Amino acid sequence: METLLSVGIDLGTSTTQLVFSKLKVENMAGNYAVPKMVITDKQVCYRSRIHFTPLLDETRIDFEKVRKIVEEEYKQAGVSKEQIDTGAVIITGETARKENAREVLKALSGFAGDFVVATAGPDLESVISGKGAGADLYSKVHRTTVVNLDVGGGTSNLAVFQNGETVDTGCMDIGGRLIKVEPESGIITYIAPKIREIIKKEGFLLEVGKSVCPEDLDALLALLVSALEQSVYRKGQSPYYELLTTHKGISFTGEISCISFSGGVADAVYHPEKFPDPFCFGDIGVLLGRAIRASSLGSP
Repeated sequence: METLLSVGIDLGTSTTQLVFSKLKVENMAGNYAVPKMVITDKQVCYRSRIHFTPLLDETRIDFEKVRKIVEEEYKQAGVSKEQIDTGAVIITGETARKENAREVLKALSGFAGDFVVATAGPDLESVISGKGAGADLYSKVHRTTVVNLDVGGGTSNLAVFQNGETVDTGCMDIGGRLIKVEPESGIITYIAPKIREIIKKEGFLLEVGKSVCPEDLDALLALLVSALEQSVYRKGQSPYYELLTTHKGISFTGEISCISFSGGVADAVYHPEKFPDPFCFGDIGVLLGRAIRASSLGSP
């Protein structure tokens, strides 16, 4: 048995976080057989605070600030790069589509040991988030079908689990930070390109620099949620389903027994009372969570 020190570095649309873990690895194969290394135990040693992912502009990640975040968290954890045996750098959501995403991943790989996995695929992200939420285990124990929606800052990743197995995945460009709003003034500071397209087609009075109240966003949120409903139930005719689909939706047509939520917006789905200020995070995440809770997804 061998113990390895591992680090996971996650750069998401909204936030960046590091986790250090000790992994016990054992060769489960017999003598003279091809080694079969299995993680038999894991212990989280340090979990960093959650940082907003720094950006230079709408198309580029601010690598210097990301590097400083990583270096500072290594210091807080009392770990040096040389001590790391293995790890993963994962870049997800809208951040994965930034112009310099590959360069950032390559530069950060030095912080994650010799066996680095650097990936940004939405399918893998859907599976990881669903398993992290325990949706696969729930479906296995209860012998049922579960859809997990991981609703983050830029995307909603969907994963379908049937009796513990992943049977389908999908991803939608729907998230809490596709519109950014100053908490105190209510002034819009950013609108994502696809959302701008919807606003223009619908004639909504939403634009950067304009002050809004929650009610001004109701019609837009309804359109976003209807696309999510179609993605889960494969029913309805959302006019923006194709536009908001990242690369593919789920095609599973069987009966769905349960829906679970994870990601930054999930807290507002499950506990909206915790966020009396709808713009407390400087975006529409709380309002999106409320809208999902009030839809067929929140009360299937």
